[in-house]
Amino acid sequence: MKLDGNVALITGGTSGIGEACAGLFAEEGAQVAVVGSSDMSKAESVVARIKAAGGHAKPYVGDLSKVSEVSKVVAAVKSDFGSINILVNSAGVFYPTPVGETSEVDYDRLMDINMKGLFFCVQEVAPIMIAQGGGRIINLSSVAGVMALGGYSAYCSAKAGVNFMTRAFAQELAPKGIRVNAILPGNTATPMNEDIRTDPELRPMYDAMAASTPSGRTYSDAIDMARAALYLASDDSRAMHGALVVLDEGFSLGI
Repeated sequence: MKLDGNVALITGGTSGIGEACAGLFAEEGAQVAVVGSSDMSKAESVVARIKAAGGHAKPYVGDLSKVSEVSKVVAAVKSDFGSINILVNSAGVFYPTPVGETSEVDYDRLMDINMKGLFFCVQEVAPIMIAQGGGRIINLSSVAGVMALGGYSAYCSAKAGVNFMTRAFAQELAPKGIRVNAILPGNTATPMNEDIRTDPELRPMYDAMAASTPSGRTYSDAIDMARAALYLASDDSRAMHGALVVLDEGFSLGI
């Protein structure tokens, strides 16, 4: 098993890509800290499924837009497991932010969860990894960080920030034995974007995305992203530092 003996802390672990990572990492031998935002029952459900499949996991919740909550979650995971070898930053939110209609509250929430929380998760976990002799950090970004999406300027900005943060972290932490890389998903079927896939009023948006996807597969599956995360979390990718791995069915090829 690729991750036997490792402890993986996965934020956003109760749904979508984070949940897929939690399940796959456990299958590959990792002990998994499943971190949700507020609903402990969701984290417990994911953990129950992992345990039913023979894996090892524990549930946690915390509002990672607050630095104090980040500190509490990381401290709890370290106390329970004794180490943290892998950090997957998958917590995130996605919604439109039209320039003339977006409130300060909505703007701040998007930035705080997608970028600020990620920064402070790394800040809290990196010293633990350094003391252990190294670790792996995988950030879930988006192709929206490398291409413009009208009406989603705040989201694009946050993910562009994650991309450059990833590369800067990689340069800073590589000498200390920590590999930092990012996955840039394209359109991926998760609960966060279910409305685009099912709401008839949003059909024009779906059709436009389909027309821009060369593979003919408009939406990837969360497990596709989890398999890439597994590669980045394993020794198979030991030469990778600061990579931005695009997985988007070719959606961004036209930019």
